[in-house]
Amino acid sequence: MKTAEEIFNQLKEKFGSSVIELKTDKPIEPFIGINPLEIDKICLYLRDDKDLLFDSIMNLSGVDDANGTKEKDEKGLETIKGGTLSVYYHLESTKLRHKLTLKTFTDREKPEVVSVTEVWKGADWHEREAYDMYGIIFLNHPDLRRILMPYDWEFGYPLRKDYKNPEFYQGMKVPY
Repeated sequence: MKTAEEIFNQLKEKFGSSVIELKTDKPIEPFIGINPLEIDKICLYLRDDKDLLFDSIMNLSGVDDANGTKEKDEKGLETIKGGTLSVYYHLESTKLRHKLTLKTFTDREKPEVVSVTEVWKGADWHEREAYDMYGIIFLNHPDLRRILMPYDWEFGYPLRKDYKNPEFYQGMKVPY
């Protein structure tokens, strides 16, 4: 069983600047920051290396960091310009009994992250959910389309901090 620091050092040696940082601030669990356009290569290594064997992706989730500039329009509605969206990957090695959290972040205006569905098929619906709720584009995903919202939903991504619910959808009043 390896610690997050040991895994970080191993990844840093293998992938260099694609492995950005190790955060160990309490009270959160340690996580390793990864370049969003290299996450698939690093995840493949984490799965296949005989000392790591992360064979399971337990969870993948999107987060709106809301760290951009907040602006109000003439109606007083707030929008966020700039900043980042993040994706967290919670991995487990069922054979070696260790866990790891990865984080990658991408520009809010062009949120692109490489898909890891080729590494773990279980990431498929998690990535679709992060796309549907935050608008994060998973490059090379085999079927990136909405999973929770209607296919014709054109009002944005509901879990972004600056999301505005439409007043009407298909001629019906939206009750929120």
